[in-house]
Amino acid sequence: MPGNSQRRGAVRKSNKKGATVGSGGQRRKQLVGRGPTPKAEERTGHPAARRAARTDRQNAQRGADRRAGRASSEIVAGRNSVLEALRTWVPASTLYVASRIDSDDRVKEAVSLATERGIAVLETPRGELDRLTDGAVHQGLAMQVPPYEYAHPEDLMDVELPGAPLIVALDGITDPRNLGAIIRSAGAFGGHGVVVPARRSAGMTAAAWKTSAGAAARIPVAQATNLTRALEAYRKAGFFVIGLDSDGDVALPGLELADQPLVVVVGSEGKGLSRLVRETCDQIVSIPMTGVTESLNAGIAAAVTLYEIARRRS
Repeated sequence: MPGNSQRRGAVRKSNKKGATVGSGGQRRKQLVGRGPTPKAEERTGHPAARRAARTDRQNAQRGADRRAGRASSEIVAGRNSVLEALRTWVPASTLYVASRIDSDDRVKEAVSLATERGIAVLETPRGELDRLTDGAVHQGLAMQVPPYEYAHPEDLMDVELPGAPLIVALDGITDPRNLGAIIRSAGAFGGHGVVVPARRSAGMTAAAWKTSAGAAARIPVAQATNLTRALEAYRKAGFFVIGLDSDGDVALPGLELADQPLVVVVGSEGKGLSRLVRETCDQIVSIPMTGVTESLNAGIAAAVTLYEIARRRS
């Protein structure tokens, strides 16, 4: 009968040949490391990953805009216009003041506000100011507004937003003051963002900023290359899309979808909703009116609808 030392030798030999002994060999694969933990930006669904993807999209959009010649700044000219823009916190990069300007209270306040906000103040020859303002009546004062950095429509789907998402999409709204008014209403009644088409639509100009009364600094505006496809993407993400039209099949007080994730589409005052956008909507909603007015201004219609949705949600 072999001794213990002989048996141990036999076991050692069998180990060298690859035999499994005990539990160590059986769990060998389980003990293999899985590698370093992926960075937050690389984990699907992580907030940091969404922010990184958003930044990539914005950079790509800015590059496309530059190649297409769309990334041009805006010049606000005239003492009253410049001062009003500064008072309403319109973003600005440079304040131009004519050399040897006949200063008044408006000029002094404009320079003071620009200095407080860290906006560059440049003394400029009148000839150069004429060129910058393209011959507009500037009264010795002009301000440069940088291009607005639009969000991507998908950014407004962010699940981190409080409450049921509420988005306003504009179909054919070409007046920037209407855009500003709708942004202001969205901010007042719990809206999470506004979507505008990239073409044939009002954009975030100084006029839109001023009309928004500061709400544009809080409410993101996204730009959609194709509005219909953007609405379809929202539907796939679980949103209901409702369009506003005087000939709707649902009256606003009877809107049962108010507590659901919603996209409210506002059409132009003249043509209303375009055909493809209308066909994409889950419901067409009308605002009941008892007077003889045929239709409401787009900004007012959006405000009434957003108020009713906020009331029903509360």
